[in-house]
Amino acid sequence: MTDRLAPGDTAPDFTLTSDTEEQVSLADLRGKKVIVYFYPAAMTPGCTKQACDFSESLDSLRGAGYEVLGVSKDKPAKLAKFRERDALTLTLLSDEDLAVHKAYGAHGTKKLYGKEVEGVLRSTFVIDEDGKVELAQYNVKATGHVAKLRRDLGLD
Repeated sequence: MTDRLAPGDTAPDFTLTSDTEEQVSLADLRGKKVIVYFYPAAMTPGCTKQACDFSESLDSLRGAGYEVLGVSKDKPAKLAKFRERDALTLTLLSDEDLAVHKAYGAHGTKKLYGKEVEGVLRSTFVIDEDGKVELAQYNVKATGHVAKLRRDLGLD
């Protein structure tokens, strides 16, 4: 299993393709706080709930100085359909080869219906203005996660 990140670690840089086919680099967001969250698959119930919750909170998160990036292994075209279908307002990024997932420790062994399988670990990272991990949360629940994150960040 890939090592997990912890507060104080340097966040691995990445450049990924968005749902609008733009290249998005973490390095380009230096000077801003960034929430990067990894989810298993677009257009599934839990992932949809989490993405909608982030979208609904996006204005207040941005008002507090945070940008939000959602990362999955889905192709950009599927992410575009996800955005359109659910009126999502956050940036969705494609990591088809799972390299960024693995760099963040967001891919590994998990239990699914009682069996151990390799897959995406639903995880969220808050990265500070200098590119350091401020908060690393692994195996988060889709439902209620954004509300808990807002509390953890002192926003609610």
